[in-house]
Amino acid sequence: MKIAVPRERRDHERRVAATPYTAGKLADLGARVVVERGGGLRSNFADRSYRDAGAEIADTEAETLSGADVVLKVQGPMTGDEGDTDELGMIREGAVLVGLLAPFDRRSTVDAYAERGIGAFAMELIPRIARAQSMDALSSQSNLAGYRAVLDAAAEFHRALPMMMTAAGTVAPARVFVLGAGVAGLQAIATARRLGAIVSATDVRPAVKEQVESLGASFVTVEDEESASAETEGGYAREMSEDYKRKQAALVRAHLARQDIAVTAALVPGRRAPVLIDEDMARGMKPGSVIVDLAVEAGGNCALSRPGEIVEASGVKIVGFHNMPSRVAEDASALYARNLLNFLSPLIDAEARRLNIDWDDEIVAGTALTRDGAVVHPLFANGGG
Repeated sequence: MKIAVPRERRDHERRVAATPYTAGKLADLGARVVVERGGGLRSNFADRSYRDAGAEIADTEAETLSGADVVLKVQGPMTGDEGDTDELGMIREGAVLVGLLAPFDRRSTVDAYAERGIGAFAMELIPRIARAQSMDALSSQSNLAGYRAVLDAAAEFHRALPMMMTAAGTVAPARVFVLGAGVAGLQAIATARRLGAIVSATDVRPAVKEQVESLGASFVTVEDEESASAETEGGYAREMSEDYKRKQAALVRAHLARQDIAVTAALVPGRRAPVLIDEDMARGMKPGSVIVDLAVEAGGNCALSRPGEIVEASGVKIVGFHNMPSRVAEDASALYARNLLNFLSPLIDAEARRLNIDWDDEIVAGTALTRDGAVVHPLFANGGG
């Protein structure tokens, strides 16, 4: 069984889908692991480290993918319509593709996987059950994104974050406001607290209040009947009514005006990110304040954020960096590669050295987009998604 790990070619992507550690573990399961030359360099993993772990190094992507039974990716393969390289066209019929395939954002590629006869598994669809926690790529990557967001905010903020008492006077602590207390938001809270800031957070889900407060932050939200049902069974936030959004916006506006740094991390799966900070709110912050928008690539939680840019408005910086986990590429790759290893290992028959997929398994059924030339995931079958 050949497992291929090509170099990632999409813009702003520095991660890799296998590390020397996970490549070695896959080799121990009887797989022939082939990594494209230089595939791990942007995450600080040298080719020789893969060789030492038992993997092979291929000179080109075509050689890497040729005859592969399993293809491991961070982001989905590029098609001929997206660039000079048609990665999807290099994957053989019948192969299994596993990665963060962004099926909601790239719906047409789901059909393309089916047409190519590829069995595609989307890691962002891993069900949130206890057995799948070690495979939860969204959580592992969001955790690092929240951490990096605070570091980027601190780098753009021209004051210190902790309180400092000196002979020349006292430096007041910075105030950090986190909007969205999912995995990324909770890590942003923890990081800002470690740096000595006074931290507050908001979320439409009242159930996260205890988590926020356990990290030493105060919880700011509108609590009413609608907020009581603001969380889906999968643990994500629901889309709220316009009336609730107006009440929440008024509360956020008043609180935001007193903050130094805001980190926005609110996402609704399959939907455009909700705007939590409108233009007036952003301009109403104190000059020198910083907003980091972690949802900028999904439309943005701040109306003024722009993907890949730092926008300045009325003295306030709005940071919208691309692909925040990739800004911590080595650790992000290590965690993601383990997510893939933990997902793939139960699907491998080590004695027969081949895949043995139980299509009725809850995790397999929850992540499988395509099988045997058809779109099989209920969210995307029959033109859905």
